[in-house]
Amino acid sequence: MLPTKNRKTGFTIVFGGCGDMRVINIYADRVKSVPLPLCACIGYFDGMHLGHRKLITETVSMAESYGCESALITFDPDPWVTIKGMKDVRHITTMRQRMNMAVSLGIGNIVVLKFTEEMSRLSPEDFITGILGQLNLRGIVCGFDFHYGYQGKGDCNSLKDQAPCEVRIIDAVEDEYGKISSTRISEMIVRGNMTEVNRMLGYQYQIEGVVIEGNHKGTSIGFPTANIRYSSEYLLPRTGVYACFAEVSGKRWKAMVNIGHNPTFNYSEKRSLEAHLIGCHDNLYGKLIRLYFVRYVRAEKKFKNAYNLGLQLEQDMRDIRKILYRYEQSLSEADEGTDRK
Repeated sequence: MLPTKNRKTGFTIVFGGCGDMRVINIYADRVKSVPLPLCACIGYFDGMHLGHRKLITETVSMAESYGCESALITFDPDPWVTIKGMKDVRHITTMRQRMNMAVSLGIGNIVVLKFTEEMSRLSPEDFITGILGQLNLRGIVCGFDFHYGYQGKGDCNSLKDQAPCEVRIIDAVEDEYGKISSTRISEMIVRGNMTEVNRMLGYQYQIEGVVIEGNHKGTSIGFPTANIRYSSEYLLPRTGVYACFAEVSGKRWKAMVNIGHNPTFNYSEKRSLEAHLIGCHDNLYGKLIRLYFVRYVRAEKKFKNAYNLGLQLEQDMRDIRKILYRYEQSLSEADEGTDRK
């Protein structure tokens, strides 16, 4: 994405991803006035799951009713980094992904609150007047469990009472196990339960990164892999082999993906991310690749030699072809069922 800054407005326009978006940065120590009328949802939105999407849908609808633009207000960094001094906080999605997903769902503006210690110490009243007050808000959408201000003393009810605009509060989105949340989804990611992860997200869990040069061990045994440099921000699924789809340069491939330490060749403490794109012979070096996780296949193992590893990879590829074929069939049947209604 290529950002350009408009000198008159101070807005940053980001081109690329799912569409063009306007990014507005708000600081506690630099007060400015943003005249653009907005209806906005507010939260951290890690994962952009079904609960978050309900807020976004309501925001887009609200903006249409007010005849203004829609926005998503989020925080950078993660509030826990500032409030609790946490480091290496892992997330389901990166900021880039959250921005692009928001745009794909109809959001036109991303408001980033630069969450410094100074901002974290603002009272709920000062947060509304000093931070949200920099925006020309016609409406705000928040979750029932939204908190703000020093020590989280502000909640959805105080926001509704004190904000100078309409506030709509959205109830939890629940399934048979309770509220769909980033915490529940994170637990399933760590377990490698991609079926549950994808169900609660409402889309396929994704990791994106850049293809880099590897040691070509995969090529030597007939399974060339794209070695992917990924953000350390990602909460990675459990170590093992996964059935995935891969998207690169506008093409989509079935993929056998490994997350692990390469115990057979060149053990690495940091987990590597490698993808064998089935049937792909393109030069992928330096290109952005996005992996869509469908199902966990097996645990990572150490093999006695390259021959044994090759035999296992052949079996893995057969299994993965079947998994992805059945997955595509289920999507096709679901679409047909929808068309009949």
